[in-house]
This record gives sequence, structure tokens and C-alpha cells, in this order.
Amino acid sequence: MSIQVGDRIPDVSFIQATPEGPKPVDGESFFKGRRVALFAVPGAFTPTCSARHLPGVVEKADPLKAKGIDEIACTAVNDAFVMGAWAQHGEAADKVTMLADGNGDFARAVGLEFDAGRFGMGRRSQRYSMVVNDGVVEQLNVEEPGAFNVSSADYMLERL
Repeated sequence: MSIQVGDRIPDVSFIQATPEGPKPVDGESFFKGRRVALFAVPGAFTPTCSARHLPGVVEKADPLKAKGIDEIACTAVNDAFVMGAWAQHGEAADKVTMLADGNGDFARAVGLEFDAGRFGMGRRSQRYSMVVNDGVVEQLNVEEPGAFNVSSADYMLERL
């Protein structure tokens, strides 16, 4: 069963690429005391993720913050180096915090993991977006397989 509106985010750590190297990010601390727009994608540098999802989030970063979002984050089942490179490539480094979920621990803990093995990608995160307010899910938008509609920054922005 996947996480639902009203549920607390599980205390799972991420890894973030920094100029000093990979840095652990405590999930509970990351979400505590602020309102976070979290976007999850199946993989950095994949077609929809790179052509539509991340660019839309970058483009809407200021309007999201104007609606009360303190932090915008993106997670994927990729390592911190890939997420860091994707942030640079997508011109997202100063707008979106990239949270690597390299082993898929967060995707699994929130019940939004899927098997992309038939594409040679292994276990991945489903595409979704959520607003987390002080560690509690306030809004959750999970895509149907292969779709890109309800997880977009535009969709989230309309509901804030």
C-alpha cells in the first residue's frame, strides 16, 4: 500500500551531491518544519523526465515558492553523482534539491516503487509529486504508468 495524504513521511535517508562529495541527508530532518514540494521520477536523463518533468519544475520554481513552498526537491532511484550531473544539465542546481535514492529505499518505504526490469532499469520510483508539510503528506499526485499529467509542477501549482 502506498503512502496517503495525512501520513507521515518515513524516516529514510537520501544522498545529495555537493561540491565536497556525496552527503547523507536525513529524511526526517529534511522535511521537518517546512513545506516541501517533492517530485519523483523513474530516472534522471530518461526522456520524459529530462524533456518535460524537470524543466517544468525548474520553470515553475518561483511560482511554487510564491504559493508557500519552502523547498523544491526531486528524487529518483539514481546515485548522487547522476543526480548532481542531471541538476547541472537541467539548469536546476539552484532551484531544485536533488535527493538520490540510490537503493530505492524511499520509493519502497512510501510504496511507490515499480519494476522497470523489462527496460533494463531494475526497481525504480513511480512518477509522482507530493507536498509535504512538516513531515506530513498534504498533497499526493501519482501518475498512471507511462503518463505525465498529475505529477507536473503545473498540476501541483493549480492545487496550492
